[in-house]
Amino acid sequence: MNTGSCLCGAVRWRMEGPYARMTNCHCSMCRKAHGAPFATYIRTDTDKFEVLSGAESVTVYEASDNFKRRFCAHCGSVLWIGEGDQIGVAAGCLDDDPGIRPQHHIFTASKAPWHVIADDLPQFDEFPTGVARAVIERPQQGASETGVLHGSCLCGGVAFTAEPPILAVYNCHCSRCQKARGAAHTTNGFVDPKGLHFTRGKDLLGYYKVPDAKFFAQAFCRTCGSGMPNLDLTRDRVGIPFGALDTDPGQGAGDHIYCGSKAPWHTIAGDLPQHAERP
Repeated sequence: MNTGSCLCGAVRWRMEGPYARMTNCHCSMCRKAHGAPFATYIRTDTDKFEVLSGAESVTVYEASDNFKRRFCAHCGSVLWIGEGDQIGVAAGCLDDDPGIRPQHHIFTASKAPWHVIADDLPQFDEFPTGVARAVIERPQQGASETGVLHGSCLCGGVAFTAEPPILAVYNCHCSRCQKARGAAHTTNGFVDPKGLHFTRGKDLLGYYKVPDAKFFAQAFCRTCGSGMPNLDLTRDRVGIPFGALDTDPGQGAGDHIYCGSKAPWHTIAGDLPQHAERP
């Protein structure tokens, strides 16, 4: 038996294995929804999944025909997807170790250009062999000639631009980022907040600040739940969730941070420096 919860704790659930599979998905829609380089989902039988509290706080967004994504209306955490006999639960929101590990990467043909898959798990351009489902992709644009970054949420209601330079890019493995985006980690690029501009949908943004945190707060689209930049002009930099980008920033993460809090089911591969907390 495993339990899970959103960042604010309003939505809680439990589920029972054995689990069908665990998958890292690199499709553009999952990147948008999670604001992360990829999403990790655990497939579980619907009759072995139970919402313990906060069902009224779950917002449903129909991302495509008969495909529904759910997130917490209060904090924006990505929760679970799908219908029918099985659902996919966002692994980043788990409270404990599910005892299963990712078995493959899917939709690697459309992975983010700034993200490197460094492990040796099997990779599939779309779904694994033998799985037949509709494929819906939202092509990513190339690099901007001016260096200005363009980003948007999954539903397209919120859009923003961010002016260069990019001050730093980190893969953050802290427990708050895991819960906030329901993912193994976030990839955030930092820019001067004076260069961040919302070009549409600023009124659609929801905000949640962790009560005991000095700064940690999440901005998200209240329609689709996508993670968005949290514009705070009192600080000297603002984090851009790279999963929300429509243009190639031309660089990826330079470090892994808060590795001391990383998800037990996620393995950090590759040669990037790893820090227990901040560099």
